[in-house]
Amino acid sequence: MGEDAESPKINHTFLRDYVTEADVISTVEFNQTGDLLATGDKGGRVVIFQRETEPKGVSEEEVGDSGEYNVYSTFQSHEPDFDYLKSLEIEEKINKIRWLPQQNAAHFLLSTNDKTVKLWKVSERDKRPEGYNLKDEEGRIKDVSTITSLRVPVLKPTDLMVEVRPRRVFANGHTYHINSISVNSDGETYLSADDLRINMWHLDITDRSFNIVDIKPANMEDLTEVITAAEFHPHHCHLFVYSSSKGTLRLCDMRASALCDRHTKLFEEPEDPGSRSFFSEIISSVSDVKFSHSGRYLLTRDYLTAKVWDLNMDKGPVETYQVHEYLRSKLCSLYENDCIFDKFECVWNSSDSVIMTGAYNSFFRMFDRETGRGVTLEAWRENSKPRAVLRTRRVYTGGKRRRGDVGVDSLDFTKKILHMAWHPEENIIAIAATNNLYIFQDRVNPDAQMQ
Repeated sequence: MGEDAESPKINHTFLRDYVTEADVISTVEFNQTGDLLATGDKGGRVVIFQRETEPKGVSEEEVGDSGEYNVYSTFQSHEPDFDYLKSLEIEEKINKIRWLPQQNAAHFLLSTNDKTVKLWKVSERDKRPEGYNLKDEEGRIKDVSTITSLRVPVLKPTDLMVEVRPRRVFANGHTYHINSISVNSDGETYLSADDLRINMWHLDITDRSFNIVDIKPANMEDLTEVITAAEFHPHHCHLFVYSSSKGTLRLCDMRASALCDRHTKLFEEPEDPGSRSFFSEIISSVSDVKFSHSGRYLLTRDYLTAKVWDLNMDKGPVETYQVHEYLRSKLCSLYENDCIFDKFECVWNSSDSVIMTGAYNSFFRMFDRETGRGVTLEAWRENSKPRAVLRTRRVYTGGKRRRGDVGVDSLDFTKKILHMAWHPEENIIAIAATNNLYIFQDRVNPDAQMQ
């Protein structure tokens, strides 16, 4: 049937690229086994993906779609709120998600927006009770006078249901916006950090928390830095680290003092006076800090670089990786469009041998710590096809230009990779690109692909 000449034509490209603000992914997190993957978005929703189990003794060609991540559950974690005392709107955006170690068949996770942390229980139900004495089949209360016999209720098989229920709500603990939550290795406590304070909570107690760091000065005009991220040590429950907007890291030991205003170790890189500029303090602000799985190293990300720090060497980073040094000449325009304030995350692979962080133009970077070599990869729709191979990309900064190179002036700064996660045991990565979630699996060895 021919198309009517006067009928409006739909711009499919526009519809495909149109993104509502609420759908933008704001955090990504694997659980401890990697079988579940949770994402949070700016609309306050949490989507949990579950990995399909691969049958044993089946070749890769015969596996088909098994081993992929499919939607397991979706729920509304936070709603928009209003602070009547300060006359401020509280966004529903999910800032962080953290899984608790699994103790039984159910899973538990923490999610937070700017002000409130919530504990959620995720469980399955494949049976339902039948044969109540005081209720009919529709759940209505029976007239006691009509009951002539007693029955023993039984459990009948039913379709699998995934239930997500709120178990705890941790509110009123922060005056400023929460930027980090981290579950302690003791499995009983967690910390939440905002711009000026870090609080420690017990998972069973919602009405009070313990303040362990407070950098708020008596006079706010004396404020010189803010807390940007915080995390517990993966093995020692008394150690935690927090980063600042001045590019420093402070390792704190709760055995030394209940209030950890005095750090145990200070990690900072001496600044070269000759290279100081108007943007120096902005680009040195640490946007993310992560302990290695071994607990020996710290990984940090500032605007232009990713750095690895040794807990036993506080004089400076032991490794520095240039993520997009070619943007140094563009800092003025990046300041004007506010991109210079973007907060990129960074992650370790399961063996701590490779690090990963994001960039612009849907690019993300991996660095092999043994060789120091890095690779630039691109998360785009063509790569979302099953078994598609990730393409390596290069940003042209001078010299001989190769086919497929992207010029610095051609970079799309609206397509930024800020949030990502690495499977705790396998070479599987999850990349959030605006409202798209890409999951890539390396069938070979990521260390061999660095170039």
